[in-house]
Amino acid sequence: MDSPDLQSLIKYPEFSNFHISENECVDTLSTNKKFCSREDFKQVIANSYDAIFVIDGAGNVILCNPSTGNLLDVDSQKLIGKNVKDLVKSGLYGPSIAMETVEKRTVVTGLMKNRHGANIMCTGTPIFNENNEVSMVIVNSRHHDIIQKYLEALDNQKRNADRYKGAAAYLNYKNLDPYQVEAKSKKMIDILANSTRIAKSDSTVMLSGESGSGKEIVAKFIHRHSLRAKEPFIPVNCAAIPSELLESEFFGYVSGAFTGASSKGKPGIFEIAHKGTLFLDEIGELPLAMQSKLLRVIETGQVQRLGSTTVCQTDTRLIAATNRDLQGMIDEKLFRSDLYYRLNVIPIHLPPLRERPEDIMVLAEKFLKEFNRKYSYEKEFTPQTIRALLDYSWPGNVRELRNVVERMVVCSPGNHLDFENDALINKRMMPSNDIPYLPIAPKSYSGTLKDTLKAVEEEYISQVLAECNGHIGEAAQRLGIHRTMLYRKTKSKP
Repeated sequence: MDSPDLQSLIKYPEFSNFHISENECVDTLSTNKKFCSREDFKQVIANSYDAIFVIDGAGNVILCNPSTGNLLDVDSQKLIGKNVKDLVKSGLYGPSIAMETVEKRTVVTGLMKNRHGANIMCTGTPIFNENNEVSMVIVNSRHHDIIQKYLEALDNQKRNADRYKGAAAYLNYKNLDPYQVEAKSKKMIDILANSTRIAKSDSTVMLSGESGSGKEIVAKFIHRHSLRAKEPFIPVNCAAIPSELLESEFFGYVSGAFTGASSKGKPGIFEIAHKGTLFLDEIGELPLAMQSKLLRVIETGQVQRLGSTTVCQTDTRLIAATNRDLQGMIDEKLFRSDLYYRLNVIPIHLPPLRERPEDIMVLAEKFLKEFNRKYSYEKEFTPQTIRALLDYSWPGNVRELRNVVERMVVCSPGNHLDFENDALINKRMMPSNDIPYLPIAPKSYSGTLKDTLKAVEEEYISQVLAECNGHIGEAAQRLGIHRTMLYRKTKSKP
């Protein structure tokens, strides 16, 4: 036997639009059978997650499913035949979206509260008879908290979409380019091994080293080997952002936050880098006022856009880099000590290229292959060029080496790269401009043993340099010392 609530609905003539017959109703969604039975229809209504509540034009309840009873905390069968005005007066719920739909003769969506004060989102849909009178109202309801969670989930998805759009707009190259780390020297191999270990953590890393020594490349290496590798890597050069734009770049802004602000607002770099890695290069160039704001974000993980009252939580791995002496800047009151200790959790110092000569040709060959592929060339280094590359001091480090290789590839008329054919490269490579190597005149020695040994050392170094035609690498090999030590000894001469 049909339950009273469903039976009363089926007997109602206005439901003829649903094509309900004595034994079956049309089921256009079924792929296994053409029709569904009355029992199937009952199961659809009874098992709907949404509350289904139906009244006639006078406000009498003619159908409600178990979900309605759950929302109102009452036995749904006891509602059949009751008038909604009486239910509202009894304090079961209110206001009545169903009666508002009858009065307005249109679809109505609104909030009502059950007797426990819980918010319920309801939508009433009117059904009209042949006389254009409201004969029934079907109300679908659901807990407002559930809807709110859906809206929050959609908002999070939108924020993520905006974040990735911001990351794409912020970067004008693939975020793990331009090249992979190549190393042969023990110093760099040890650094890369250490970087691989620390990559798995979320600890803040401080990279120090001369300009052009490859700090950003190591930062990308850490990101690539981290658990955040599939999320954005956002590099930011703090020295390249005008001071008046720092706050809007770091934290973003909402529409109308300031004159000239985009009407759509803009996420800041912390939002863009959410779940990923934020690389702050030239961190020592940040003004003190911005340093304090950065410190607060690091400590709380919270970011507030300019002009907004909403605070959002960010989850960002931070890697900072500098070529300046931050501790010296602290002494001069140019850098906050508390920010320094927050950033300097895992310090990594990158040695300059002149202190790891084994990497020179490894990098040079990699750059040559890169530019040969880019320009469809098949150029190669001559032995003389290789010797010049090894003997040069590379004050601009890896960046300068890459630029020199590109210039040789582009400017060389043939397939053999010879620096002697390029006046600019020849001038820069000539060791005679870098270190004096003429032998000093023999002299008689006097003074302490320490002074005498120093004088003999200078004389012998000058002699070997002269015999090697000023080639530092060859002279250092003959002397049995590192080329960096040889540089220091020659430059310390009076």
